[in-house]
Amino acid sequence: MRTTVSIKHLLKYLVAFIAAVCISAGSLASSLPAQQSQAAQQPDDVLTVSLLTCYPGAEVYALCGHTAIRVRSAAMDSVWNYGLFDFTEPNFLYRFVKGETDYRLGGYPFAWFLPEYVERGSKVVEQEINFTQPEAHRLLRELRNESLPQNCTYRYNYVRDNCATRVIERIDKAAGAKILYPGFSRYGTYRREMRAYHANYPWYQLGIDIALGSGLDRDLSPREEMFVPIELMDKASKATFPDGRPFVRATKVLNEGTPRAVLPPTPWYLTPLFWAAIVAAIAIAVAVFDIRRGKCLRLVYSLYWLLVGLAGIVVWFLAFFSTHEATSPNIHIWWLTPLMLVSAVTIWIPRLHHVTNVLAWVGGIGTLLILVMWPFQPQVNNPAIYPLMAAELALCIAYARWHAVGRVCTAAKPQRKQGRTPRPAAKIPKRRATTAERRRK
Repeated sequence: MRTTVSIKHLLKYLVAFIAAVCISAGSLASSLPAQQSQAAQQPDDVLTVSLLTCYPGAEVYALCGHTAIRVRSAAMDSVWNYGLFDFTEPNFLYRFVKGETDYRLGGYPFAWFLPEYVERGSKVVEQEINFTQPEAHRLLRELRNESLPQNCTYRYNYVRDNCATRVIERIDKAAGAKILYPGFSRYGTYRREMRAYHANYPWYQLGIDIALGSGLDRDLSPREEMFVPIELMDKASKATFPDGRPFVRATKVLNEGTPRAVLPPTPWYLTPLFWAAIVAAIAIAVAVFDIRRGKCLRLVYSLYWLLVGLAGIVVWFLAFFSTHEATSPNIHIWWLTPLMLVSAVTIWIPRLHHVTNVLAWVGGIGTLLILVMWPFQPQVNNPAIYPLMAAELALCIAYARWHAVGRVCTAAKPQRKQGRTPRPAAKIPKRRATTAERRRK
């Protein structure tokens, strides 16, 4: 019995073992296709993140280039662009001048991105970032969330919050720490960096130098210099992660193009300095002529003060109402003043010449003070501005001197000589003698 029972138990255990093995084998076999399917889908989840740098173009807004992020896998190839804006938005120009321009982040296929830069002939460089997969996925999640309609708009700032600075911040956030960029400075200030990229556009740079004040001339850190995409690309090639990994894994040129697809250099006879010198020469010649001859060429004074007043409106608006970077303080408000618009009108009204005289004194003293103070303050001037200031000073001095001697402002017509020839005395007709008088004779 015992032997029989033990054999029965043994057979039961053997059957149970075989059944367990079969069940395990079946479950293993059933799970194998799922594992193979996951293995087949794994490449779709492997992300490659790149920094795209587009070299300068001929348009003013493209003089410093552009930066974007490329994220690709086996299933997608996308570009994330912080440089989108809409000219058709209401009051776009006014809001741009005031510093309230809104830009947007947008994500779209890479195939839509490259043709624009190929067409204009700009060089495009791709730097593959040495992200780990968790860092790459963290960045992609952040970009997708930020590109939602309720999150995509941001207040653009030319030097502090643009397409390059936003990319730097998002990469730092994905990495969990600040990327270590090289510590050298190439330009030192915003203004010097802008002038390097605006070299072939002297009139554009003149406008910047008039409108933006001493904030552009403060010392920059090496990281702040990367607001220009080309500088970001150069420093990124030598950067490292905090753990010592190289920041860039590989570099590839997507479009050869030209490094500077901009306009050719401006001829010397079309530069602001040349034409400012011409204007100064005319103004000084008119001032000397008026002082020596006692004339007052109202048309010259009126036109020049009209231009100074219009420029003053722009400079004062930027200094006191705009939120643009570095528009205030601006030393140019002392000689580019809207008050000169008044003098451009009152010079034609004889009974208001005393008002014109007061404004001429204000303009002359303000310009003279700036010329004296300039070496002792931080704001850097454009060379073309000095001749214009000299013209303003000469015209103000000439008018003030003319008014001081009490001459009447005319349109430079020849005046009669002071000593007038007296009219000859009228001849008195002789009275005829009477008959009695003739008899007496």
